[in-house]
Amino acid sequence: MTHSGRTLPRTVYERYIREESVRTRLVRLTQCLLLGLFLAAWETAGRLQWIDVLLFSYPSKIVLLLAGKIADGSLFPHLGMTVWETILGFTFGTALGTAIAALLWWSPFLSRVLDPYMVVLNSMPKVAFGPLFIVGFGPGALSIVATTLSVTVIITTLVIYGSFRETDANYVKVVRVFGGSKGDVFRKTVLPASFPTIVSTLKVNVGLAWIGVIVGEFLVSKQGLGYLIVYGFQVFNFTLVLASLFVIAIVATLMYQAVAMLEQRLTGGGQS
Repeated sequence: MTHSGRTLPRTVYERYIREESVRTRLVRLTQCLLLGLFLAAWETAGRLQWIDVLLFSYPSKIVLLLAGKIADGSLFPHLGMTVWETILGFTFGTALGTAIAALLWWSPFLSRVLDPYMVVLNSMPKVAFGPLFIVGFGPGALSIVATTLSVTVIITTLVIYGSFRETDANYVKVVRVFGGSKGDVFRKTVLPASFPTIVSTLKVNVGLAWIGVIVGEFLVSKQGLGYLIVYGFQVFNFTLVLASLFVIAIVATLMYQAVAMLEQRLTGGGQS
């Protein structure tokens, strides 16, 4: 059992675990209290007409709307479509960005050639590509996934390529001394050293994938949570808009927590 690289006596380690557990429970309790206070204040303000309920609604009204849509099954096609598009954009964005980063590391010449283009693409608002994707891929899920990839791929490439370049040179020299090829250096040194960064990038890409999908659905979709938001604005049903945002927040949080658990498992975060 170690902490900060030093061996701890069992009693000290157990006391540290107990204190950390208490702190974690206290943080969770405080988070729940803050959320409860916010919802209670919102509900009170809505019922007492302190806010314009037509624009801001209130929690119980949103819950009733969601309960009705769950009961009649009308929510699930929209939710399923958005989640499916998000998973595709998240998965392919991470994989493609990692592959491009590996290619740039493998070819310094290509890296120098593409560097200014990567900077420009990263600085451009990705929403601007939406109409081009719609024209190129048609008004369907493919253009939405393409919009999502435009958001996730560049960031993934830049972050992971930066991690590849920062690999300890001494490790590379050891592989070279033993006759290792460039492929051996990548497989045995660069990739393992960058693994924590790759896994952490998954958490970033969860949020980016949701942004890309919702933006794509704003532009073209006839089904999905983004479509419900646009439809709610069109018919002036802001309770539907807030309900859709509420569902997005819940599902995005669940996806983020799933990736965080995967990160902890793969990087050994749960080991003492």
